Amino acid sequence: MSAEMKSDEAKAQQFEIPPELRPRVHELITEDDAPVDNMFSAMQQRLLVEPLYSSWLGGDTPRPFIATSNVGLFAADRNPATLPDTFLSLDVELPADPWEQGHRSYLYWLYGKPPEVAIEIVSNTKGGDLSRKLAEYARLRIFYYVVFDPVGRFGTTPLRIFELSPCGYHEIDERWLDSIGLGLTIWRGVFEQRDDRWLRWTDRNGAVIPTGAEGLAFEQQRAEDATRLAARIEY
Repeated sequence: MSAEMKSDEAKAQQFEIPPELRPRVHELITEDDAPVDNMFSAMQQRLLVEPLYSSWLGGDTPRPFIATSNVGLFAADRNPATLPDTFLSLDVELPADPWEQGHRSYLYWLYGKPPEVAIEIVSNTKGGDLSRKLAEYARLRIFYYVVFDPVGRFGTTPLRIFELSPCGYHEIDERWLDSIGLGLTIWRGVFEQRDDRWLRWTDRNGAVIPTGAEGLAFEQQRAEDATRLAARIEY
């Protein structure tokens, strides 16, 4: 074995966590089969996750990410999970085996960082979205906390974005989240056969990040327009 390899092995042993101090992953309650609270929330969560994988793919300079819904966040193994409606974490990748106990939730010590964005979709005032959860996500060091209130449970402002500072969260008016290369907007339109107001991701120009179906429809329309233009030119 070379001196360099011996040095690397020594470093690995030096920083290896003793068995008695390792997180007790087998004791974590990673899923409890609790249902989503309502149909709209389930649809909205899909609309926040699917376009990122079908169209955004990490932005102009693609980077790995995890976007998902109703998956627990564990900052420490002795604390119960925090369960955002949706979250986005950049520069991380899913483990190869998602069924392993330690891979079923988002474990801070596995991924090495908190997610960048947590989103809550308000369905009632009992969830503490602007009180208890505001404090909880600040404790978890999530840089952006987004509250979407589609039916006005907390007043007339449907979208509120909070940015983390050393003293906790402060609300911002900016809808472009420069550090992650995405924006947010309230969009009126049809998704899964329902015409409603939806929370959507946007690009820097304010255009919504399309779903896979929207992207396909756009490409088909562009091809048809090109065919018609070619036919007119030929005529």
